[in-house]
Amino acid sequence: MNFPASASASWVFIGSFHPKYSKGSASHKLPGVRHLTNWARNVEYSAARLHRPTSLDEVKALVASARAVRALGSGHSFNTLADTPGELISLEALAQEVVIDPSARTVTVSGGIRYGELGARLQAEGFALANLASLPHISVAGAIATATHGSGNTNRNLAAAVSGLTLVTARGETLALTRSSPDFAGAVVGLGALGLVTSVTLDIEPSFDVAVTVYEHLAWDTLLHHFDALMRAAYSVSLFTNWARDTVDQVWLKQRVDGTAGALPLPGQDFHGATPAPERRHPLPGAPAEACSEQLGIAGCWADRLPHFRLGFTPSRGEELQSEYILPRAHAAAAIEALRALAGRIAPLLQIAEIRTMAADDLWLSMNYRADSVGFHFTWKPLQPEVEALLPVIEEALAPFRARPHWGKLFHARASHLATLYEKWPAFIALAERLDPEHKFRNDFLARHVFGAGTQERRSEMIR
Repeated sequence: MNFPASASASWVFIGSFHPKYSKGSASHKLPGVRHLTNWARNVEYSAARLHRPTSLDEVKALVASARAVRALGSGHSFNTLADTPGELISLEALAQEVVIDPSARTVTVSGGIRYGELGARLQAEGFALANLASLPHISVAGAIATATHGSGNTNRNLAAAVSGLTLVTARGETLALTRSSPDFAGAVVGLGALGLVTSVTLDIEPSFDVAVTVYEHLAWDTLLHHFDALMRAAYSVSLFTNWARDTVDQVWLKQRVDGTAGALPLPGQDFHGATPAPERRHPLPGAPAEACSEQLGIAGCWADRLPHFRLGFTPSRGEELQSEYILPRAHAAAAIEALRALAGRIAPLLQIAEIRTMAADDLWLSMNYRADSVGFHFTWKPLQPEVEALLPVIEEALAPFRARPHWGKLFHARASHLATLYEKWPAFIALAERLDPEHKFRNDFLARHVFGAGTQERRSEMIR
């Protein structure tokens, strides 16, 4: 969850690295590449060169000739997942195709397209995606590679909407996969370790409207004793807290108004003791709310209401860090108690935390693999050493519940531990070895958190 600011303010847009290279040129090796950062500016990429190809053939040639290569998405990861010592490739200069198949109820898009742009195109044709993340500025390929999600008991993460994808593999060849392909479930949440995703096919449905209502000051006891009822009260439910206050700060209920879900409380009525907000709210109490999606029960297009924030407002940079842990929903109350016990250590470093739910899927490295889940998200102050010192404490507290970290956010757990949390871990390692035998898509992050100690050292020797 992020805090956008007005587009008229002096912010730099995520993924907007245009001053460092020019559109249409295959690559530039500039001193400025060494100062290319992610959205939060807590990661400085170490790539030797930055490429912005304008055709699929260019992408294939770049990958085939590279000794080490990674894809650069919207820059909205808070760790070094996208980093590489070799070639960094942005796909945002490729033609942003959007091909709708009404009979199949699918849309095929370029991997670099942002969800906000795709949402507008789909809405214009009368279609929708089932769910969206909190921010519409993120790229499709990056979101699915990390199993990024929205909220809702019956809503799966964004990767689960994928019905097909095309990769450029280590040899510079294209590999098309569909749900009927044996490797499909392992390739969707691929962490960029299998190839560059150039095209994605997503499930769609008829367009629908959503109304957002915010309630304030939900009692902790009510949440603990009625968690399931609270989280199924709307199509998408988000809870915001700093863990230390006497009540949960805000409850955001996002309800479809097409008759597919139950009704919300009548205007002015309480929600399990929480009172309706009298005006639009920002998740961070007291922050200006003009960047947030419309609330107050005013119905509007799914693409404008399912994200917390509006596409026309660009995220500020360098003001936050993020972590998130996802665990089976059956452990929600116990996990909440465990985190509340750490409130004295969490709150001083925290801007706000969010609790969401997700439905199970069958994608190998999805945090929701075969488990209806609850996610505990933390938007931290930009105090990385202090946050990194606290993460092992949080992970230890959540370990009894088999909590899995979000792949695109800050966490501590290493490959040896994460391997125990994913049934299909060995199958993914084998798939990566088969598609990338020279390990050109690997980096230090993947060595630490996926492939295990020693893999990047061997890769570095191959590069030299």
